[in-house]
Amino acid sequence: MENILIAGANGTTGKQIVNLINKSDHYKPIAMVRKQEQVAYFKDKGIETVVADLEQDVTNAFTKHIDKVLFAAGSGGKNVIGVDQEGAKKLIDAAQTNNVSKFVMLSSMGADNPEIHSQIQEYLKAKHNADEHLKASDLNYVIVRPGSLKNDDAVGKIELKNHFERHGEITRADVAQTLVQCLDDDVPNNITFEILEGSTPIKRAVFSLALTEVEV
Repeated sequence: MENILIAGANGTTGKQIVNLINKSDHYKPIAMVRKQEQVAYFKDKGIETVVADLEQDVTNAFTKHIDKVLFAAGSGGKNVIGVDQEGAKKLIDAAQTNNVSKFVMLSSMGADNPEIHSQIQEYLKAKHNADEHLKASDLNYVIVRPGSLKNDDAVGKIELKNHFERHGEITRADVAQTLVQCLDDDVPNNITFEILEGSTPIKRAVFSLALTEVEV
């Protein structure tokens, strides 16, 4: 069983990620939460937690051996520099120091070119900078950039491309499934791709990356 540290575990998408990993036969979730009062939700489910604030020191998140990291944290627009950018950078650096074998990053469509998205430009710049920091690290990584997130039930199917010429939506549940699938060792390392709702089963879409040319 590999220990998977989930940053942003208490968020809407993060909770779905933790629950999926908790059902896995291959992984054990370690939910990273910001406040002590957030521990109870996971403790009641028998899920191990660690309290670490992305705006502070995150080194204690690695007091237990961590095999892989899944970053799904966000400030909800309240502190995009402190959390979405610098918090992500701190966790990337700590993961590298602790010899983590893979880092899966939840990013966003538009992070490759923030300047053309005026309404959320600062958020996308923060995501872009975090993504670039991960790419420049020595970590094996997968960066997943979904379209607009919605809270509908999981469909289990997506469309996956290096880059879409259109925008679109996708459920948080399907994003969570995609991110967890990317933890698999058979998914190529050091790739970035975008996802929208579509017609291809998630597992097939993600594993097709091993057969096609993807952006590095």
